[in-house]
This record gives sequence, C-alpha cells and structure tokens, in this order.
Amino acid sequence: MVATVRIPDSIQTPEVLIDLDVLQHNITSLAHAVSARGQRLRPHAKTHKMQQIADLQLAAGACGLTVATVGEAEVFAEKGVRDLFIAYPLWVGGPMARRLTALAGRTALRVGIDSVEGARNLAAQLGPNQGALGVMVELDSGHGRSGAVPGAAVEIAQAARAAGLRVAGLFTFPGHSYGPGASAGAVADESRVLEGAARDLRATGFGDLELSGGSTPTAHAATAGVATEVRPGVYVFNDAQQLEMGHCGFADIALTVASTVVSRRPDPRGGGRVVLDAGSKVLGGDRPAWASGFARILGHPDARVTALSEHHGTVEFPEGARLPRHGEKLQVIPNHVCLVPNLVDAVTVVRQGRGGDGLHGAYSIVDRWSVAARGCNS
Repeated sequence: MVATVRIPDSIQTPEVLIDLDVLQHNITSLAHAVSARGQRLRPHAKTHKMQQIADLQLAAGACGLTVATVGEAEVFAEKGVRDLFIAYPLWVGGPMARRLTALAGRTALRVGIDSVEGARNLAAQLGPNQGALGVMVELDSGHGRSGAVPGAAVEIAQAARAAGLRVAGLFTFPGHSYGPGASAGAVADESRVLEGAARDLRATGFGDLELSGGSTPTAHAATAGVATEVRPGVYVFNDAQQLEMGHCGFADIALTVASTVVSRRPDPRGGGRVVLDAGSKVLGGDRPAWASGFARILGHPDARVTALSEHHGTVEFPEGARLPRHGEKLQVIPNHVCLVPNLVDAVTVVRQGRGGDGLHGAYSIVDRWSVAARGCNS
C-alpha cells in the first residue's frame, strides 16, 4: 500500500494529478520488458492524448504510436511523431480521405480494415493516393468487437491488394484479457489467430507482415506470443481495473483525481460514508461486472467508491476505519483511466517530496500539461 501524500492547498478539486516519477517508471519498465521479449512497442496514445507523454514513450524506445482516430493522428503528426497506426477499421468518406492523404505526407501511416467492402471503399476514396499508406487487416481473436473472423483474412487482403492498397500486416485487440486471470488465455488466442492468418497470407504471396496485438493485461503476460509489436495504453498510468486484476500495485498508479470530502456520515462503530466532489464527469462511469466499485482510493485499500453521479462520488469506509474529515483531500483511482484525460483540458504534474524523517511529504507541482488530443473523436 502507498501512504497518503499531502495534496497542496493550491490545488482546487477535482483535479487530475499525474505523478511524474511513477509515470516515468511505468514507461521505462514496460519498454524494457517488451524489448527483452524481442517485440516492438507501439503504445496506444488514446489513453493519455498528451504530447509530453508521447515524447517520453518514444524516448524510451517506442517504434511509433497507436491512435484510435484520424483526429488523434493529426495532433501527434503535427507534434512531430513520424510513425502512426490508426488501429480502427475506418469507413472513409471524401473529407476523411483528404485528411488521410495529408497525414500520409507527413508521417508513416497505417490504418485498419476488417472487410472487403472497407478495403474497396478506402481504395476508391483515396484514388491515386492509394499507395500512400499501409493497411492492416483486423481480426477478432476473442473480444467479439470489430475484426473479421480469422478465415476471412486472405479474402480481405487480396481485395485490398487488388484495389491498389499496400497490405502491411494483421492486427487484433485481445480485449477479453480484461478480467481476473484472463490474460494468459487471451495471449494464446491472439497468437493462434495471428499465426494462422499470417501463414495463410504468406501462402498466397504476402510477405514481410507486421503482426500487431497486445493490451495492457497481455503486455504483462509471462509469454510474448507471436505478435511482432504490442499496443498497450493503460500501462502509463494504470488504474483500478489493472489493480484488481493484479497487473499493478498501488505504487504503480500514476494518475489520480484529487478530490475533496464535501459530506460525511460517520458510523458509530467507525468508518462510514463520505461524498467527494469528483463524479462521473471527471472519473468516467465504467464498472465491469467483476470490479469491486466504481473507483478506488489511493492510500485507503479497503475503501470503495460505491456510487457515482455527475459531480458526486460516494465512498464507503469499513467498520473501524478512520473516516476522512470535511475538507480532506483524497486521491481517487479511476476504474478506466482512458476516459479521464478526454474529460479535462489539462492535468497537473506532481512529484512526491520527502519529509525530514525521510518519509513522503507533500506533493510539489512541477508542470501543467495540456491534453492536446482531447475531443479528437473523428
């Protein structure tokens, strides 16, 4: 457990805090682990949407960035990122085709497709610029969202090639890794699907294929699988989901939301309930069925956020626990951290100070970072 660190009085809550030392540790430790497995790291920037964090990831050895939208790609290309993958099966119209063509003139660009129709539409919309970017065929490895069935990979790749597109490889998202004990099985599924489809494509004349997979849970798996590159996103911050799945500890949480106790109801036996000024409009509202609450509290491992409304977070403390006072600031760990940066314009970057006894003192504010790609949803 991590001891509570005093939040500066100058911080008005709710406020998104990023612990710079923890952030840097998370970035470098996973970069080293992925490199040691012989894979490339292409982190998903939709989690943070910030150029400062992208710079840290690239400096640590990332081969490029993954993004979810053309808008996110435009932001990072404008900031100088020279290798981007839009890991999404785009359905492209005229305006988007023009944006993609402009992007491909500034950065090495790959985009996702998961159907014959999508491949033909992309080629038709790009027209003479068909060869300006690479396409990656998305396969469903068990998550049940987008992605073609593995047996359709050859048909889609051949349609893309016939339409004039350059097939760069295959990708999948093992989203079914999100659950206690699920990561090892998801890695096996991902490897089986990518390996089988790659074998089929090579047999029909496709070579030099990128095999792209990975999520934060599978990035921590014991075996690498067959993916040549991995695309985790959450690992930079970690969150309550990763905590409950056992993929990180409290000391690995880099992003929290500072919040203030505005209401409290003590239990005569100790513990009780407090209400914080942080609700779903800053924390998001995700709660998977297996999660023990809507969020967790840093430094209070037994407390649970039991309800969220737009500007209220209800926190239950167990019998016998010290109930925080009115006005006390707590750090909330969101369930799904990817939602949080897209809900604020900027974040406060902090470092933990040391008291005279060598223990943690107050946070010191070291910077303020703009969420450059906030709202770039298309």
